[in-house]
Amino acid sequence: MLRIVLFLVLIALAAAGAAWVADQPGDLVLNAGHFRLSTTLPRFVFMLGLFAAAVVLIWSILTTIWRTPGRMRRRRHDKRHARGRHAITHGLLAIGHGDTALARRHAEAARRHAPNDPLALLLHAQSAQLEGNRDEAQRVFRAMAEREDTRLLGLRGLFIEAQRADDAVGAVMIAEEAIKLSPASTWASQAVLGFRCARGDWGGALAILDSNLSAGLIDKPAYRRQRGVLLTARALELATMDRDVARESVMEAIRLAPTLVPAAVLAAKFESEAHQVRRAMKLVEAAWLANPHPDLAEAYAHVKLGDSARQRLQRVETLAAKISADKPGHVEGQLAIARAAIDASGFVRAREVLAPYISDPTQRVALLMAEIERAEHGDSGRARAWTLRAVRARHDPAWTADGYVSDRWRPVSPVTGRLDAFQWQTPVASLPSDRGTTIESSAFEEAMLAAPPPKRVTVAPSAGPAEPPVAAPTPAAAPVPAAQDNSPPTATKEEPAVVTAEPVPPAPEPAESTPPAATPVFRTRADLGKPAPAPIPAVIPIVRAPDDPGIDDEGPSDEFTEQIGTPKAQAGGWRGFWSRWGA
Repeated sequence: MLRIVLFLVLIALAAAGAAWVADQPGDLVLNAGHFRLSTTLPRFVFMLGLFAAAVVLIWSILTTIWRTPGRMRRRRHDKRHARGRHAITHGLLAIGHGDTALARRHAEAARRHAPNDPLALLLHAQSAQLEGNRDEAQRVFRAMAEREDTRLLGLRGLFIEAQRADDAVGAVMIAEEAIKLSPASTWASQAVLGFRCARGDWGGALAILDSNLSAGLIDKPAYRRQRGVLLTARALELATMDRDVARESVMEAIRLAPTLVPAAVLAAKFESEAHQVRRAMKLVEAAWLANPHPDLAEAYAHVKLGDSARQRLQRVETLAAKISADKPGHVEGQLAIARAAIDASGFVRAREVLAPYISDPTQRVALLMAEIERAEHGDSGRARAWTLRAVRARHDPAWTADGYVSDRWRPVSPVTGRLDAFQWQTPVASLPSDRGTTIESSAFEEAMLAAPPPKRVTVAPSAGPAEPPVAAPTPAAAPVPAAQDNSPPTATKEEPAVVTAEPVPPAPEPAESTPPAATPVFRTRADLGKPAPAPIPAVIPIVRAPDDPGIDDEGPSDEFTEQIGTPKAQAGGWRGFWSRWGA
C-alpha cells in the first residue's frame, strides 16, 4: 500500500512539473560563437530527455559488449561445475552400491570438470580403494593432506591405508599429527590411546584421556572408568618393580572403578599385606556383588595370611552368600566353595555344591570332579573319565573382547584397540548352536562314571552252565563283565569275549560290580539280531555358533580390505533394448 501511494505521489509531482514547464512563456537562446539556437523551454526539456536516454542506451550496449566474454566464461564454469557435481553425486552413489566401473567413470569425469573440488578428490580416493588400487588411493590422500580444507580427511585416509598395510609406526605418526591439528578428533585420539597402551606408555595414555575429557569426547562416568582401567594396568605392570607407585595407582583406580575385578584383587592384596583385613574384604565384596569372579574368591580366601584351609572355606562360603537376591546360587560362588572345600579335604561338601552341575558340566566343574575322584578315592580311572569329559564340556566364562579370548585381563582389545573392552563372559564360539547339535559322552565315560568307587576286594570268577569263567584282565586289556547265559557271537570256550566298542583303558583295581546292562560297551548274544551300534567318530564335528562370523573358507588375501561385491550392470543402448526383449 505504501508503494502505491509513493508511486502516485511521484506521478503527481512529474505532472505538476510538466505543467509548470509548459506554462512558462518566452524562448531559450543558446549562443556559441557563430552557432545560435533558439527554442522554447518545453522543447528544450524534451530534447534533453531524449539525449539522456540515448546516452544511457549507448552506455548499456557498450557495457554489455564489454562484459560478454566474462559472462561466457562464467557460464562455461557453471556448466562444468554442474557436470562435476553431477559426476560426484552419482559417483558416490555408485560407490555406495559397489559398482566399481561406474564409480571410476564418474571419478574421471569429476576430476575433469571439478579438479579443485574436495569432493572430487574424495570420490577419486574411494573409487581407488574400491578397486583395490592402494597406491592411487595413497597418492590422492596425500594430495588431500596438503590442502588446508581436506587435511584432516587426507590424514584419516592415510591412517586407514597404513593400518591395511600393517604399518603400525606410520599409522601412529599420522594419528599423532591429526591430534595436533584437531584434538577433538575421535578416531585419532582412540588410535593414539590404543598404541600408547600397547607400548605400555600409561602416562601418555592418561594424557590422551584427559584431553578427550577436555574436548568433550567422553563424559565424566566414562572418563572415571577408563582412567581406573589405565591406572590398574600401570599398577599390574609395576607390581613387581615399584610397589609404592603400583599401590598408589591401584588405590586411585579402585576409587574410580570399584567394580573393576583386577583392581579389586590387586588392592585387596596390598591391603592384606598391610594387615588391613577388613578393608581388603570390603573391596573384594563390592566387586564380587557386581561381577562374581574366581580371582575375587581366591583373593577373599587368602585375605588373611596364616589361616587354615577350614577357615578359608568358611570365608568363601560367607562371600558366596553375599551375592544379591537376583543371583541366588550363582555358579561362581558354588565353584569357589568347591575349590576351597577340596583344599580343606571336605570332599562331601565339594560334591554337594557341584551336584546340580554334573549333569551338564562345564570344563571347570569336570576338572574339579576329577580332582575329587583322585584325591578322595585314588580312582585314576574315574578321574581320567572326568578329565576326558572336561575336554568335551562347555567352556566357562573367560576374558573376551571383540571375539578374542585371553587367559588374563587386558586394558585394551588387541583386535580394535578399544579401551576397557574385555568382559568376563562365555566366548561366542562356545555358545550352543541353533541346530541343536550337542557332543555326547562316550560309552567309556558313561561306564566309568556309572560305576561306584572301587574297593580292595577279591572277586571270585563266576561260572556259567555252558562256558568257563572269563579270564582275569591283564594290564593291556579291559575287564570283561560277566553275564549269565550271554556270550559273544564269536567266542569259544578258550577265548574271552570280543570287544566291539572303543578300547577301554585299564583300571587300577577290579570293580566290585559290573556296568549297567543299558551301557552299550559290549556285544552279547542278545544283540545278535540287532543292528550294530554306530561307531563313535574319531573327530568331533564343531558347529559354528549362529552369531559367530567364524573363518571364511576363502577369505580375502588382506584382512583389512573391505570386500564389496560388484553387481552386474544391465547393458544400455540398443544392446540393452534387445536384451530386455530376450533377443
